[in-house]
Amino acid sequence: MEKLDLTQMPDENGFFGEFGGQFVPDHLKKIMNDINDAYEKIIKDENFQKELASLYKHYVGRPSPIYHAKKLSEAAGGAQIYLKREDLNHTGSHKINHCLGEALLAKYMGKTKVIAETGAGSHGAALAAACALVGIPCEIHMGAIDIEREAPNVTRMHIFGAKVVSVTRGTQTLKDAVDSAFEELLRDPDNFFYAIGSVVGPHPFPKMVRDFQTMIGKEAREQMIELTGRLPDYAVACVGGGSNAMGLFNAFLLDDEVKLIGVEPGGKGLDTEFHAATMNKGRKGMIHGFKCYVLQDERGEVLPVYSVAAGLDYPGVGPQHCLLRDLNRVQYESCTDREAIDMFMNLSRMEGIIPAIESAHAVAYAVKLASTLPKDKNIVVTLSGRGDKDIDAIIKELNLKF
Repeated sequence: MEKLDLTQMPDENGFFGEFGGQFVPDHLKKIMNDINDAYEKIIKDENFQKELASLYKHYVGRPSPIYHAKKLSEAAGGAQIYLKREDLNHTGSHKINHCLGEALLAKYMGKTKVIAETGAGSHGAALAAACALVGIPCEIHMGAIDIEREAPNVTRMHIFGAKVVSVTRGTQTLKDAVDSAFEELLRDPDNFFYAIGSVVGPHPFPKMVRDFQTMIGKEAREQMIELTGRLPDYAVACVGGGSNAMGLFNAFLLDDEVKLIGVEPGGKGLDTEFHAATMNKGRKGMIHGFKCYVLQDERGEVLPVYSVAAGLDYPGVGPQHCLLRDLNRVQYESCTDREAIDMFMNLSRMEGIIPAIESAHAVAYAVKLASTLPKDKNIVVTLSGRGDKDIDAIIKELNLKF
């Protein structure tokens, strides 16, 4: 396979091959282009870079460590599993990485309010914290079902001072929260800033969020060399919209010896209607202003999606992921609800780490993969968030009594 030229991803119009772009009304194109221009200017600004680097170190707590999960590896009976501990970041997930960048960009542009969608609440909580830090009002749109199952993160958003909008239409989950947030943006696009929570949406957001998240892979690359003397054999991450995965994968794209695997939510099984496995079951289409693989019916209507993980139940996926899929550079697999829930408990009891249920999908697949490989192979997995937010829902799901 020809090596990918990262300088061409995306092109000036926001396309990753045929995916991505900016399929929005003309008046929104101008707003998006203004954001892109401001972003390209600010990332070259030495003072901005120093401020952001200082916040990553002293506020977020970066670099996040790599942890060798020895007991989990022993239980798998094969390759060694290493966890990139994004769960240890301030606010509890990888989301704070791009939220700080977006909040600072919004302030730089003189915006009067930051708007966002959230599924599991991790993006909402991280953005609420970032907006509190930089001093700009924040409004989070969240599906009513997700509000109920992710109550701890909703409480955190309120404590940070954000306004939380409950979205009660449609499936009352992530897609509808995105629709609602976009509608709020349209009320005053000149003064409001929509801080998209993944590598999705119209250009420049897939590029921006990827860039802010790429530190995950850059750190993991250096840490694995320090710990093992070489690059990992596999890099694994869960994929909904795909921000934590793209953050990990982007640092290894030119290393053909590192196999990249994204793990989608298989829900109740890919042979049912209850999943959100866009890469495995979707077709090319449009959603929320960009082209990607989409779970849709024969008429092109977006299908309802399902996952036990609120942060993964999105019917589209980031455009760069779509290109990497078609180039066979990244392999996209899936894990079911049951596999993820079992790993939620296993990782907690084997390693004393409670993972986000989203992250548990990736760890569950990594354990299956490890069991098929020799013990001298290494797998690095992004532990994208911690599971405090999921505890009540998992206890209820398993009908546990203590």
